[in-house]
Amino acid sequence: MPRAGDTFTVTLKPSHLGWGTYRYTDTRDPIYGEGYIKIPRQYAERFGIFNDNHPTANPRYRCVAVNGRYSGILLAQGCSCAGDVYAKQFAEEGNLKGIGNWYRSVGAQVGGEVRVTFTSSNSLEIEYLG
Repeated sequence: MPRAGDTFTVTLKPSHLGWGTYRYTDTRDPIYGEGYIKIPRQYAERFGIFNDNHPTANPRYRCVAVNGRYSGILLAQGCSCAGDVYAKQFAEEGNLKGIGNWYRSVGAQVGGEVRVTFTSSNSLEIEYLG
């Protein structure tokens, strides 16, 4: 489980900023405005960031933005292969447009960076670094 002070930074790609439209699958109609924050595998393993495949982990994190407008619950979700317990992304629980709205509020662009800093085992801050 993450500890206060654990941090990682990711570089934004088109899929992070436009998940609802920039996809490698056609399993659903395009949805504009969706976004997510990637969790690199090395940090998921190092910090113990689990999805709901893990039998005892809580994949919900209280989140506030250092810049822009965001406050809510992020869900650590997704996996690299079926049944894997390590999460590969953060997205707002029940609202895939939550992070997309935050990206718009900070003017996020492909190639920009997002820093994720844990403030406790179940809370974090996000910051767009440009």
